[in-house]
Amino acid sequence: MAFADVGDQVWVTHADRLSLTVTGPFADALAGDDDNLILRVMRELGHVAGIGEPSLAITLEKSLPIAAGLGGGSSDAGSALRLAARALGLDLTEVELARISRVVGADGPMCLAARSAWAEDIGDRLTFEPALPPLHAVLANPGRPSPTGAVYRAYDAGATRSADRPVPPKDWSPATVIDWLACQRNDLQSPAVSLEPEIGAALSAMAATGARLTRMSGSGATVFGLFDDGESATRAAADLRSNHGDWWVEATVLGDDAAKPAQ
Repeated sequence: MAFADVGDQVWVTHADRLSLTVTGPFADALAGDDDNLILRVMRELGHVAGIGEPSLAITLEKSLPIAAGLGGGSSDAGSALRLAARALGLDLTEVELARISRVVGADGPMCLAARSAWAEDIGDRLTFEPALPPLHAVLANPGRPSPTGAVYRAYDAGATRSADRPVPPKDWSPATVIDWLACQRNDLQSPAVSLEPEIGAALSAMAATGARLTRMSGSGATVFGLFDDGESATRAAADLRSNHGDWWVEATVLGDDAAKPAQ
């Protein structure tokens, strides 16, 4: 798992009661969601700390598509958790925060850490990888949701393949890492494409930009392409926007130097 320099933004302030306000281009998709992952983790935080629902007003600027395979919701919850603990003066360790973050799903601890990591078991056993270099990338989402549960059910219904942690690349230069990644796979890609053919169209469009590597992100529907440099990524993103004006497209950099921790 690697994190990007694009994402949502979260603000936490003291208030009379717990509340969540959602703004941004994808706010409508979360309207009326009383079980938003941010609210879920806030209630768990209050339960663990023995304070009931935290009296905090949280604002989420939703800039990432919903059900996009980008870990946006879990990352929003992780940021809100870290900020809330700080605002409330709670002296919680990273282990305790990670345990609370599990309420949003197996990727909660990973998204709370927001660091490049090998993720094993169900995704909650992490080994951080500081050697991963910054990688220039383009993200593209065709505007079709890809619900995680449905994709996993389609995967379970098919012929599953064994998976082990791969041997690391021989060196961690960007070019070598991209070549190494090209030998890996995303086992959820085929079942996701079978459920939503637009993901396949996005993969083809990304490959046509000259990307060194094209894959689906997570359980979809976002796809990513890796490029040799920022100029190539910016040019590819412009081409995709020109040819697919209704898609969400962003040039980005992946890696620990790019990810922005909660402040």
